[in-house]
Amino acid sequence: MNWDQVQGSWNQVKGKAKQMWGDLTDDELDSIAGKRDELVGRLHQVWHQQVETPSRQLDREAIVHAN
Repeated sequence: MNWDQVQGSWNQVKGKAKQMWGDLTDDELDSIAGKRDELVGRLHQVWHQQVETPSRQLDREAIVHAN
């Protein structure tokens, strides 16, 4: 699943995102609405990680491949 598909089915995918990153609130996930850059930025802000780390994780994890 590419990010256009993730964005289009965000309501289904955000449950997986919530499991992966429990620190993100439902309101934050609603506001992200499947936008990859916003998700990476928020993960960076919450976890104080380098931007590359959450970005690589997104590419690796099932959220990208979820149906």
